[in-house]
Amino acid sequence: MKQMQTSDFDYHLPEELIAQTPLEQRDGSRLLVLDRQSGEVDHRQFRQLPDILRSGDCLILNDSRVLPARLLGEKVPSGGAIEFLLLERREEYVWEILTRPGRKATVGAKFSFGGGKLSGEITQVLPDGNRLAKFSCEGDLIAVFDEVGKMPLPHYITEELEDKERYQTVYAKEAGSAAAPTAGLHFTPELLDKLREKGVGIGFATLHVGLGTFRPVSDEKIENHHMHTERYTLPEETAKLINDTKQAGGRVIAVGTTSCRTIEAIAQDNGGKVVPCSGATELFLYPGSESKFQVLDGLITNFHLPKSTLIMLVAAFAGFESTMEAYRQAVEERYRFFSFGDSMLIL
Repeated sequence: MKQMQTSDFDYHLPEELIAQTPLEQRDGSRLLVLDRQSGEVDHRQFRQLPDILRSGDCLILNDSRVLPARLLGEKVPSGGAIEFLLLERREEYVWEILTRPGRKATVGAKFSFGGGKLSGEITQVLPDGNRLAKFSCEGDLIAVFDEVGKMPLPHYITEELEDKERYQTVYAKEAGSAAAPTAGLHFTPELLDKLREKGVGIGFATLHVGLGTFRPVSDEKIENHHMHTERYTLPEETAKLINDTKQAGGRVIAVGTTSCRTIEAIAQDNGGKVVPCSGATELFLYPGSESKFQVLDGLITNFHLPKSTLIMLVAAFAGFESTMEAYRQAVEERYRFFSFGDSMLIL
């Protein structure tokens, strides 16, 4: 196999196909079904998923909850406008953040958000320009973030989101992501019930999505790209579900590249076995990479940005030619792309 280059993963996408708002019905999205053995493509609706999957299969979903991580406030006491973007919790009240404008965020600078409901002080400027900020508020900090923060929508979504919950999955539980695990946005409680009735196992992992997921691969040599780190937890019942499914001959299907990275990173670190654990991963899967898929039999995922690590992961799983042909057909059939867009199922 020839060495892949970043430019190989470029494709033409008309701007009007970038979904700016979620559909009224979550499960009303379209579903492109790709057979990774034959490369054949079928066009379905997401709500038809119970008709496509088999009894004995299992789905692994990421239950991470997106923090309304954009905090718009003002400097105290001068009143100059500031924006914080929460990146990662370091201690109970200390977070790593991005600030805009950065020049105002010097060590010791204090800021107020939500009309005084939340205060933040810069305690350190990190070598990469990010900051550490210590917050104070009355009550639970995460609850206050929920109240005063705005959703950190990707740069390609330019419209305001009317309902913050539409950028959360219906099963989101563990707060900590800077972006939604968007493959799960198509599920409704009713659809999950139908899948369970069909005999499809439903398991949950937690991987907190970082902003690095949107960072493009800038080096033409893919292997030179430094993959971002994301933290994960796989509980005992989910590890058991995966292992029992494999042993019984069922298919393990990851919902989203985040669930995929979690499962495959754990398998890579444990000799191909899936065990309950917590950790962090920099796993980078792309065609020709040394890391191989050891567990997954299927993947549900949205359509991703050109030249992104996510389309590379999909191509590593489904095959490069099949993936790029599926994307070509999706453009031709005018599928909706990216976070609020349509979905694909690879089996």
